Amino acid sequence: MKIKHIITGLALSLSFITANADDLALGKDYTVLQKTIPQLTKDKIEVLEFFAYTCIHCKNLEQELSGKVQNLPADSYFRPVHVVWDDGYTNLARISAAVSASGTKKEANPAIFSAIFDKNVDLRNPTVFKTWINTQGAWGKKLLDAYNSPTNVAEGQAMERMTLEYNIDSTPQVIVGGKYRIKSSGNYAQDMQILDKLIAKVRQERKMPAPAAKPATPKPTKVSFLGTGALLAAKANGK
Repeated sequence: MKIKHIITGLALSLSFITANADDLALGKDYTVLQKTIPQLTKDKIEVLEFFAYTCIHCKNLEQELSGKVQNLPADSYFRPVHVVWDDGYTNLARISAAVSASGTKKEANPAIFSAIFDKNVDLRNPTVFKTWINTQGAWGKKLLDAYNSPTNVAEGQAMERMTLEYNIDSTPQVIVGGKYRIKSSGNYAQDMQILDKLIAKVRQERKMPAPAAKPATPKPTKVSFLGTGALLAAKANGK
């Protein structure tokens, strides 16, 4: 009897996982991109966010999304891209690239959003940014070193090219598998449930196996410059 109960429970669990993957409404929960965005890592599922530090919705989403991306399945990874619509966004994209490259996202993003929205610090201005970041302690020094690195300008320019190529006209946009965009209702906790379902959907479509359990302490690996996006994604995921 116990074995029967275990098998029955397992079957129910598996059917629940399938329901999670299938229980999505096209046009209500998500949309399909007209132009697929190539992933940086083909054998994993990419979670890409187009965002802006000047976007209040991005600020509000940050807490939910930052918690989620720290606990993505082992077969998924996060890739942040700051939009560049005009010259006013250029320095913000460079800051975003420096955040990813320095691994300071946990400390930096809340402070950056707060500086812009709560303290009216104009971080679009490179001089203002450098003055402000020098008051932020140890993580600020790490971020500034990355900002001053030889590759930082090119990383910002790559974000501008992506913004234009994929016609990104609003933020935030969270895209899964280079194909599906979450259609947010403004309920960010609910959006994270949709994110889980879209990851499962992509996994099913690609016939990928269930993800392995993540190690408790990921082993550090060297990152080579494979192009701006690859570097940013690797850094953002602690690789």
